[in-house]
Amino acid sequence: MSPARVIVGLSGGVDSSVAALLLQRQGESIAGLFMQNWDDDAQGSASVAGGRMPGATATSDCRAEDDRRDALGIAGRLGIPFHARNFAKEYWAGVFEHFLAEYRAGRTPNPDVLCNREIKFKTFLDEARALGAEKIATGHYARVAHRDGRWQLLRGVDQDKDQSYFLHQLGQDQLAATLFPVGDLPKAEVRRLAAEAGLPTAAKKDSTGICFIGERDFREFLGQYLPAQPGEIRSVDGEVVGRHSGVWYYTLGQREGLQVGGVRGRPAAPWFVVGKDVARNLLFVDQGTDTPWLLSNRLWTEPAHWIAGAAPGEWFACTAKTRYRQPDQACEVRVDADGSLSVAFAVPQRAVTPGQSLVLYRGEECLGGAVIARTDAPTIETKTPDA
Repeated sequence: MSPARVIVGLSGGVDSSVAALLLQRQGESIAGLFMQNWDDDAQGSASVAGGRMPGATATSDCRAEDDRRDALGIAGRLGIPFHARNFAKEYWAGVFEHFLAEYRAGRTPNPDVLCNREIKFKTFLDEARALGAEKIATGHYARVAHRDGRWQLLRGVDQDKDQSYFLHQLGQDQLAATLFPVGDLPKAEVRRLAAEAGLPTAAKKDSTGICFIGERDFREFLGQYLPAQPGEIRSVDGEVVGRHSGVWYYTLGQREGLQVGGVRGRPAAPWFVVGKDVARNLLFVDQGTDTPWLLSNRLWTEPAHWIAGAAPGEWFACTAKTRYRQPDQACEVRVDADGSLSVAFAVPQRAVTPGQSLVLYRGEECLGGAVIARTDAPTIETKTPDA
């Protein structure tokens, strides 16, 4: 039997299930491949030296087995070959070690971006080619186009589900070998097609949160690798207003989980994280959603990745997102000599967070992006009274 031309990344969810269904209806020769990117036992043994506490739950392992079973069921329903691969070691080296290093440095990383670049469109693509396939397909809500001799990454038609933000690190070779069959469809239509075809994943709940963590508590999970180091929560003027469980568990703009109650002499307004001093284990907060400590007009990034292989120019105007689901923000971009970006926004931005991704767009096309290094938001003076 000749190898399948397209290997579909079957995750056990409805989106990849319908991706496979649509390709089969188009007459493509396809097979399914299930990727296990996290293994609690394997990752635990690999990370004891890094501070992982014993007795961690195996929630992710249980979910992975359920997803593998659902993926296998879809392959059986469609009558296509099925493969399963464990990429946990590759995920640890290519994604999770960076994830931990960023949190230790007080930044907030986006592991889903790295997972796409290093695992789903590198390790998986290599494995698919080893199986004799020409292309891979996934259930991402995005589109690929070939115009003027180059490949483009376009937003998904369903604006509420568009995942181009997480795919902005892909390049020409990856896009040339990738299909996104559900990118032209709204989510409701995807579920309708799945139900109509009798696919067992038709009503399955969408996965949420970081891919390898699943539904478990994020702070509890991170604490297995970065043990809690309690410290003071201070207002921007240096008053101690509470205690935190570890500065790396918090991100700029965060309101939930601070447990800062009424403070004498302060208004009854919510508190938000506005700064972190990792070296001194201090968390800084201020009151009000419009606090100036969270506002910035400019940001600077690490060297950028361009989907076309090069920047549109040394200076250009476009729109940008500094976090997923954020409405497009008008900006002007300057490409510096080292490939990093200087970006000026038309209106002030709230809670722009170092470690997160700046992703650039022109209309429906995703141009690429970069990791945010710093902003011009006010800097909190850390020489507070006891310094």
